[in-house]
Amino acid sequence: MKSKKVIVIGAGFSGLTAAAVLAKGGFDVTVLEKNQTPGGRARKFSGNGFTFDMGPSWYWMPDVFEKYFAQFNKVPADYYQLKRLDPSYRFYFGKNQVVDMPSTFSGIVDLFEKEEVGAGNKLIDFLKEAEYKYTVAMSKFVYKPGISMLEFVRPELLASVFRLQMFQSFDSHLKHHFKNARLRQMLEFPILFLGGTAKNTPAMYSLMNYGDIKLGTWYPVGGMYKVVEGMVELATSLGVKFVYNSPVDSLDVSNGEITSVNAQGKHYKASSVIASADYHYVEQNLLPEKYRSYPKKYWDSRVLSPSSLIFFLGIDKKLEGIEHHTLFFDEDLSEHSDAIYKNPSWPEKPSLYFSCTSKTDDTVAPDGMENLFVLIPVAPGLEDTEEIREKYFQIILNRFQLLTGQNISKNIVFKRSYAHIDFESDYNAFKGNAYGLANTLMQTAFLKPKMKSKKVSNLYFAGQLTAPGPGVPPALISGEMAAKLVMKDLGVGV
Repeated sequence: MKSKKVIVIGAGFSGLTAAAVLAKGGFDVTVLEKNQTPGGRARKFSGNGFTFDMGPSWYWMPDVFEKYFAQFNKVPADYYQLKRLDPSYRFYFGKNQVVDMPSTFSGIVDLFEKEEVGAGNKLIDFLKEAEYKYTVAMSKFVYKPGISMLEFVRPELLASVFRLQMFQSFDSHLKHHFKNARLRQMLEFPILFLGGTAKNTPAMYSLMNYGDIKLGTWYPVGGMYKVVEGMVELATSLGVKFVYNSPVDSLDVSNGEITSVNAQGKHYKASSVIASADYHYVEQNLLPEKYRSYPKKYWDSRVLSPSSLIFFLGIDKKLEGIEHHTLFFDEDLSEHSDAIYKNPSWPEKPSLYFSCTSKTDDTVAPDGMENLFVLIPVAPGLEDTEEIREKYFQIILNRFQLLTGQNISKNIVFKRSYAHIDFESDYNAFKGNAYGLANTLMQTAFLKPKMKSKKVSNLYFAGQLTAPGPGVPPALISGEMAAKLVMKDLGVGV
């Protein structure tokens, strides 16, 4: 079986997962990575003594990570240590309107009851439904490649469809349970960051609330990149070879095998290729037109999840009023959502997300200082200029001062911004998107771009533009499913 060579394009979470699963199955696996380090959007960088995770900052759904490592008789603790955050995160709904999300379920029930009489019991009912959706989705739906509708045409699955509320909106589902707008926003925010609005996302995705509230918000000590390092260590121990600074410029699929040609003109021949790089880029730029599964107009009609404007800031003092995760929802969230999905434009009054990992981890900033990651979700495909970035940076400073009472403009000793142009340059991201496809009903499961090429029998795809969707846990699942498709097609037991 060692003669069966597989190339994986991209060392993000889906690529790392696919590589390790294939190597365990006896394949000779080489990962070609465009950048000089692994991780994809989950890379890290350091500057002036500050260390920043460049992308994902939420460690949710720990069971997915546990299941992944268990395939190799490992546990996450073999590679990194987790700390449960308490509070899980903080909301600002206005000046002096601060709400902390407790880490315990009983504490959250009490919080909801305080906000709205009867909401505590309604939350219990809401999460019972969410737990059912989570359990069914994870056991019956998510761990499927989404190649065909027939994967889901089974009596026990069809019976679950209506209880999963796939045809009801998340917005109407929330309003059925809660009258209080703040409570709805507290449950809605994962939808905005993972690719949709409450109005166009199926109520099935309340499973995210179960993953958040019941399974907890965690932090890998040292940062999210510790997860990347652990996955690379595991893959390397299984024999996976990594080639960095090696962007793939073309794919030759004319001879039965696939030859990946990197920027230096080196040829890598393989019996199969898994592209965990941007699906759109691989199809539209690396393949001749006759081998593309989807035309340009197909991609132009897709509903993408947000891009992001991110600022990485080093602050030369300790900050008050914020937690490890802090969300500013003092402005109208629906108007911000409309600026992403309905009328794509830079939002006039954006919601803001702050990650300050130095509140939890004293290794990521110099003594007495803080590292601050600030993110504004924005529509993909927007004009991205330094003038626009600076405009929003000033909005961030003003809002931070207004809500926390701290002027940090003179305390910034490190600053770096990151947005559409950077996503396109670093990851070949379609329209500079940050998260992938929006989780609309018509872009769920087998309605996503297929994990297996329709035109090239030994070309497969993994990552956020195919099943199961955006987010770190789905990326792990996507890589595993792509690897098992390869093994199945080649007659290797899975």
